[in-house]
Amino acid sequence: MRCPHCHELEDRVIESRQNASGTSIRRRRECLACGYRFTSYERIEEKPLMVIKRDGRREPFSIDKIEQGIQRSLQKRPVSQKEIEELLHAIEDEAALVSKNSREIRAEEIGEMVLKKLYELDGVAYVRFASVYRMFDNVGEFLNEIEKLTR
Repeated sequence: MRCPHCHELEDRVIESRQNASGTSIRRRRECLACGYRFTSYERIEEKPLMVIKRDGRREPFSIDKIEQGIQRSLQKRPVSQKEIEELLHAIEDEAALVSKNSREIRAEEIGEMVLKKLYELDGVAYVRFASVYRMFDNVGEFLNEIEKLTR
């Protein structure tokens, strides 16, 4: 595996861990040349999970796209990168389980998964994400969402 820092090819695996659904292996690696530590993922290559958008289009599932939205909602919040990675893995695993054999999942289902996980992680991030995902039009909709958090 090529080191993302110095581009050398020699590394050693420090730790290997399987995800909850058994669909991928996470490996922590250390470059033997520069000592940089990085993570790689090993997955079975299969038919890609497709997301059915609100307008009916289908596009490949992208955990990076989900991560961008989550990162924006967590901006300047006291949440570690490790917690974000765990949240992303949980969403990816849940999406794979929900889609089962069809290998398709509705975008709304993914959005609800993200909202549920953010609700458990950070209330401010939850409201930020919900405001974009649910397309809030006015302050009243923000207040309704905040009231749900305080119950």
